[in-house]
Amino acid sequence: MGKDIGIDLGTASVLVYVKGKGIVFKEPSVVAIDKNSNKLLKVGREAQLMLGRTPGNIMAIRPLRDGVISEYDVTLKMLQHFIKRACGTTLFKPRVMICVPSGITEVEERAIVDAATQAGAKKTHLIEEPLAAAIGAGIDIDRPNGNIVVDIGGGTTDVAVISLGAVVIPESIKVAGDKFDDAIVKYIRRKYNLVIGDRTAEDIKIKIGCVWPREDTKIMQVKGRCTIEGLPKIINVNSNEIEEALEEPVKSITETVCHVLEQTPPELVGDISTNGIVLTGGGSLIYGFDKLLSSITGISARVADEAISCVAIGTGKSLEHMKFLPEGVINISRGRH
Repeated sequence: MGKDIGIDLGTASVLVYVKGKGIVFKEPSVVAIDKNSNKLLKVGREAQLMLGRTPGNIMAIRPLRDGVISEYDVTLKMLQHFIKRACGTTLFKPRVMICVPSGITEVEERAIVDAATQAGAKKTHLIEEPLAAAIGAGIDIDRPNGNIVVDIGGGTTDVAVISLGAVVIPESIKVAGDKFDDAIVKYIRRKYNLVIGDRTAEDIKIKIGCVWPREDTKIMQVKGRCTIEGLPKIINVNSNEIEEALEEPVKSITETVCHVLEQTPPELVGDISTNGIVLTGGGSLIYGFDKLLSSITGISARVADEAISCVAIGTGKSLEHMKFLPEGVINISRGRH
């Protein structure tokens, strides 16, 4: 009688899918806690506004790092909040499907399942992010046909070759949206002696970020603190500079894609050459990622429709299979208990 819920528990944001309704909300993975009473103050967008702006007694934090739980108690409070919000007032506990990075360890898996169970889930199942992303992107994963998915999230990038409903070659690296922000912060400080925050760096990434030369160079005004004078300072930054700033983390991702392709069986590589590379996740929306991968691999690449929501949609669609799964912790792509 309980609801079935799919959760994309991301480093940057949490998307919740309710069976029969679709995605019901998307919120930043940020929690504000009163340090004195350990009371939950704000979750999601309201807590995100507090980052870097809180007094001493309030702590605004992101409890997930690199795709896994770094602050267990805070993650538990966040999950409780989101599950309660998705289910409303009900006596019946929900069944929950949560997506996880393909490189997650069994200890990290157990931490996520335990947190979901304590947060109110009746049963918890796990699904790998690239598999969920492929389902959400509309790929028929059950066919004996090779597809490659590159899911660039906030904490991790997952690259996987998929065939016959399972991940054949998985690889996960802790280089994604957060590392892009870090690279921009370091670049601006090094070149302009200007200190900016992560929120500003993310804003730059979204508005003028690129990994392939734009036809028209974009310019953005950036405010920060001068490291020399210690006073506020305003500069203009252009998209060509951000392309240069992102060069190192982007190279790590393209090398990972090439490494996965090198390990892929010839028959599946032939399928991938026909089907192309599918990009999902918020990081894939940076201008030119598809062009860059096409140029490096020689295989056509495309950004999936609703790239940010693909993993959540795929996690939600996999809820249809929950009744066929046995009790316990299941990673449905590998069938591991």
